[in-house]
Amino acid sequence: MSKEKEVILSVKDLEITFGEGKKKFVAVQDANFDIYKGETFSLVGESGSGKTTIGRAIVGLNETSNGDILFEGKRINGKLTKKEQEDKIRKIQMIFQDPSASLNERATVEYIISEGLYNFNLFKNEEERLAKVEQLIEQVGLLPEHMYRYPHEFSGGQRQRIGIARALIMEPSLVVADEPISALDVSIRAQVLNLLKKSQIEDAVTYFFVAHDLSVVRFISDRIAVIRAGRILELAETEELFRNPLHPYTKALLSAVPIPDPILARKKQLVVYNPEMHDYSTDKPRFEEVKPGHYVYGNTLELAGYRAAVQE
Repeated sequence: MSKEKEVILSVKDLEITFGEGKKKFVAVQDANFDIYKGETFSLVGESGSGKTTIGRAIVGLNETSNGDILFEGKRINGKLTKKEQEDKIRKIQMIFQDPSASLNERATVEYIISEGLYNFNLFKNEEERLAKVEQLIEQVGLLPEHMYRYPHEFSGGQRQRIGIARALIMEPSLVVADEPISALDVSIRAQVLNLLKKSQIEDAVTYFFVAHDLSVVRFISDRIAVIRAGRILELAETEELFRNPLHPYTKALLSAVPIPDPILARKKQLVVYNPEMHDYSTDKPRFEEVKPGHYVYGNTLELAGYRAAVQE
């Protein structure tokens, strides 16, 4: 890992389980990654892969059964003091997948966005609070007159903008974005991604972006980790991952990305991933760096093959 970049969040040997005894289910195992300040780090995988589970653990909505989540050098999973908990809530905000479910239908937009300001007393007077809300409303592409309306009066894309404003008004250091565009129309998705990118540049926000579509995260990510069945299989800088995918599962995900050109699309071959292709019975697999910044999960033979592939 680069020494020049400042690590804002570090996940070490993370395990998350649900249930006990025979009903115990391991949702995430041995997850390891760092997120650098000011970057967008994306975690991509299919439904049930554990990506949202990790995002919810970072904000404290899911308990962890092993490992550490370090934020600004301090452990934030497990028991925290009241002050530590408040500090975490203020500095780490979440944008949810379904904007309808995460907004209070009985509250006006102005109150929804202000809720964090009220909870943490982040304004001197009413004038300052309203000015902050109005500034954020305009920043996310809504109008000041929208402040006193209710969520049901807005489209899905507009509701998601309200959710983004609610997160950004807290001036967080880290935003966990849980599939923030998957519930939106295709025409709205680019607008919301542009909005997130703009806030990152202007406000130096760091994003942990959860998605199931590699083509979506390519536009917004600095680095991408690929997860399947609770285990991270590959991690690299965005263009490196697209140009030089190593793990067979990453190749399968990339082969499913649609190509707009119909002639090229017809020639494209879909790669189907079969987990039984790996023989881990005698040689235990591990997550290793095969090229600076490029990590892959595999056994000794596979890792040797991946190293040879990146040197060609």
